[in-house]
Amino acid sequence: MRILVAEDDPGLRAVLTQGLQDHGFFVDAVSRGDEAIAQLRFYEYDVAVIDWRMPGAPGIDVVAWVRREKRPTRLLMLTARDTTADRIEGLDAGADDYLVKPFDFGELLARIRALQRRPAGTDSAILVRGGLELDPNRREVTAHGRAVRLSTTEFNILELLMRRAPQVVDRNSIAQHAWRDETDPLGSNAIDVRLSRLRAKLPDAGVRIVTVRGSGYRLEQA
Repeated sequence: MRILVAEDDPGLRAVLTQGLQDHGFFVDAVSRGDEAIAQLRFYEYDVAVIDWRMPGAPGIDVVAWVRREKRPTRLLMLTARDTTADRIEGLDAGADDYLVKPFDFGELLARIRALQRRPAGTDSAILVRGGLELDPNRREVTAHGRAVRLSTTEFNILELLMRRAPQVVDRNSIAQHAWRDETDPLGSNAIDVRLSRLRAKLPDAGVRIVTVRGSGYRLEQA
C-alpha cells in the first residue's frame, strides 16, 4: 500500500514516514501543498495524509484538487484546527477523515486501516474473487479456505489486481504499488518473474492472471 504524507513540519514528517514504513507501507513524503498535487498527479496513492497548513497550497486546496480530478485516493486531513466549522469545511471539501493534532500514532494507523477498508467500488474489507480471498488488514490470502503463502511483493501485486479486476493493470501501476522504489523493476523482467511465481501459487483458486500484451495484466474468473 502506497501512502503520501504531506506535512510541512520536518520532525513530524520524519516520524510519520518512519512509523508508516515500519508498519509495511510504502511512503512518499513532501513538505508543500503544490508538491503534494504534483505527486498525486503522477502517482495513484491508496491514502494521502494531508496537513492543512502548508506552503505552496493549503491542504484544503489539495483535497479539493483531488476530488475535482476524480482521483480514487482516500484523504485524511491532519491539522491543529479543531473547531466544528473547520471539520465541516475539510469534510465538505472532500476529505474522507479528519484527525486533530496532537494525535496518537496508533489512532492514525487505525484510521488509515479504516480508509483502506473502503476502497473505491466496494464496502468489504475482504477482497473476494473466485475462490480467492485476500484480507488487506491481516495480510492473509486463502484459496478455497487454504492459506496461500506470498512474499510482500507478491501480496501487493495480487491485492492491486484483485482491487482492479477485471480491469487491466499496467506495469507502471504494479511497480508503484509493489516496490518501494518503483523504478527498480522497470526495464527488467522483475515484474514478469513475480507474476510467474504468483500464478504458480494460485493453481486452484478459481482465478487466472492474464497477460494483456502491450497493456499489462488482469485478474479473471477461471
